[in-house]
Amino acid sequence: MAMTYLVTFHWGWLVGSLLLGLAAGWVAVVQRGQGVSKVTARWLSLLVAALIAVALARLVPGRPGYWLDLGLVMFALYLAGCAVGSWLRDWVVSRHRPAA
Repeated sequence: MAMTYLVTFHWGWLVGSLLLGLAAGWVAVVQRGQGVSKVTARWLSLLVAALIAVALARLVPGRPGYWLDLGLVMFALYLAGCAVGSWLRDWVVSRHRPAA
């Protein structure tokens, strides 16, 4: 019920986060910036896992819990968009490379 409500009333924000992820994924293949360290990546993964656990356990009541759920769904769509955008960029570039 809650996810249906999120999608019904915040579909614009959800589509926006997906499109932003697509754009970021497309650009990320081209831009070779510094990534985060393994230690930082582990801490960020633990933070996201803890936030998901809190959301699934419904430990945050009311409006803050609602925004937590919405933020996690938007974050998941953003990451999915990043993955698809980088895959599409790689697919387009690899199709147009001259044969060696």
